[in-house]
Amino acid sequence: MDASWSPVLLLSTLLLSSAAFLEPYDLLYDTAVRAFYAGDYESVALRMEEALRSHSEARRARVRCRLRCQDQHPFPEETFSDLSFFDAVLRRAACMNRCIEEKLGSQSVHKVSEDVVQDFQRRIPYNYLQMAYQKLKQPEKAAAAAHTYFQANPEHVEMGQNLEQYKDIEGIAEDVFVDREARPHQYSFTEAVRSYDAGDYQGAAAQFEEALAEYYKADVHCRALCQGPQRFEGHDHLRYRYSLHELVSDHFTQVLHCEHECVRDLATRPGRLSPIENYLPLHYDYLQFAYFKEDRLEEALACALTYLLFHEGDEFMTDNVDFYREVLGHDAKPRERADWYLRRHKQEVELLRIGSKIMGVEFTDGNYWSSTGGRDDSSRIPSGTDGWMEYVPISEKKNVSTVSTQQLREGGPLVYDAVRLVQNSAALNGTQRVLFDHVISEEECAELRHLAHSVTMAGDGYRGRMSPHTPNEKFEGATVLKTLQYGYEGRVPMRSARLFYDVSERARRIIESYFVLNSTLHFSYTHLVCRTAITGQQDHRTDLSHPIHADNCLLDPDANECWKEPPAYTYRDYSALLYLNGDFEGGEFIFTEMDAKTVTASVKPKCGRMVGFSSGGENPHGVRAVTSGQRCAVALWFTLDPLFRELERLQADEVILALDTQSVLGQGLNINPKDEL
Repeated sequence: MDASWSPVLLLSTLLLSSAAFLEPYDLLYDTAVRAFYAGDYESVALRMEEALRSHSEARRARVRCRLRCQDQHPFPEETFSDLSFFDAVLRRAACMNRCIEEKLGSQSVHKVSEDVVQDFQRRIPYNYLQMAYQKLKQPEKAAAAAHTYFQANPEHVEMGQNLEQYKDIEGIAEDVFVDREARPHQYSFTEAVRSYDAGDYQGAAAQFEEALAEYYKADVHCRALCQGPQRFEGHDHLRYRYSLHELVSDHFTQVLHCEHECVRDLATRPGRLSPIENYLPLHYDYLQFAYFKEDRLEEALACALTYLLFHEGDEFMTDNVDFYREVLGHDAKPRERADWYLRRHKQEVELLRIGSKIMGVEFTDGNYWSSTGGRDDSSRIPSGTDGWMEYVPISEKKNVSTVSTQQLREGGPLVYDAVRLVQNSAALNGTQRVLFDHVISEEECAELRHLAHSVTMAGDGYRGRMSPHTPNEKFEGATVLKTLQYGYEGRVPMRSARLFYDVSERARRIIESYFVLNSTLHFSYTHLVCRTAITGQQDHRTDLSHPIHADNCLLDPDANECWKEPPAYTYRDYSALLYLNGDFEGGEFIFTEMDAKTVTASVKPKCGRMVGFSSGGENPHGVRAVTSGQRCAVALWFTLDPLFRELERLQADEVILALDTQSVLGQGLNINPKDEL
């Protein structure tokens, strides 16, 4: 038996296996965090492992119960009526409640706050575990925890450094570095691609088949988890006066929205915001060629036909189908499971390709696609020829991280009399960097800080995550359109909302003029943001307020590269941060080399100070930990491509125009805020 398994831990495991004694994972997590700050690292390891097991078991129990109850109490299809439908709804709900409480105990004690849910999604428990096991001199467990955390937080520089140290420790085997939270369908897909790239087509085919089976299972589980209680944002249920039909409609609208997101969720890697485009069809694309290489043309034809279910009329796959039919002398049918799945979820699958079509290039985890309808002609199997399909790994693509589409210049007019140039690129030890003072006045800073306290929401722009960059700070934000909406509704002074709009325009004009751009600089995203140090969580900090990154490419410090590919915002060309205060500790803005370690310049924020820079890999940057107080700023990203102008900004322009022409008197505004991140 492993020496690290104490009797207490064994007893805890036995209790967890008994449904009636399953402890809520948020309480276990809280106990572990308290133990960490008390220096009790044995308790940290014990309780955090229990929390992770409880979290996993609670999820499995909900999935099993909801699937079972859906089967036992299906909704009527052919003879639909109000009474039969509501009868099924009530019976299914009662079945779910009874089943879950039998397995977990009272559901009320298993209700978890959104903050804790986000921590587990971001794998924060593994950060604590890594540090605890490190203190306990258990490097193998520390390495596994670090690896698991790093998979979802690849921008965390310190964790990357820790992993390198673990790899250098003698006696730690390579198989220790496993992702404990690996999703089976994504793990199998990754392994299949590796086998494919190595020329092991037989192994790749088996692994892709396994990945498909795991994908469809994960899809069923994801949709089952959508069947529970829903959150109705903006509704006060104590004053909710809608009819039963409207309540049921609201509920199932939320359920459908949740299920709609399952396709996106299953195609999104840990730590990423954007999904892998074409994810599910790509399995069949790989399979048809792997089977072709193994001379299993029956299977190859079926997979090719299945791919065409997703991409009807695809020129190259159609050629492949014709080739297979000609060689075999007969036709085949697409895979039944895919046909069934697509008939129910085609719109959801298709939406994953919209963003890549706009960009003109479609990317997958290991390949790139041209915008001409498929890969290069030489990539496919032309009918009647012996052509071969070759994928081009992203790692072999040209690095296009730097701004090279125009002659780089700086030193243009500052536009406004009060603005002062503090440091240029040379003084900041880089290229396309600048620091200004007196961009706005003390009075304007104060008014914008007051506005921020009234309109910003926790995690705004980051899917509601209160602490999207570090668990030790609270992050709040608001967009220009949201503040104008608040102003129109009388919740904040319209003068203050208008000031936010005007100040961001002032910043845009300064950046556009100083860098002597030969075309108009458009807003890509505008954000009023504040970061607040969380009391009691600063003593052991080793992280950054915002990890080192580049704004339009994926920074790879180990390779000293920055790859301009999704999920990076590749269309962003320039960035700026306009600071509203300096009365806090820490929070310095830093530029680094591409290694994400070597600091080349540091900027201490203060009211009216603005740092501007080009958004590519030539300017990696981050924010040091805010250890006390609150740091507020206006964050701005710009693009030279009008196709990627910020939607909210265009709507805000319309609102301002309406206000200026007094056309809004006596009528409402059609304001529809939308997160761009």
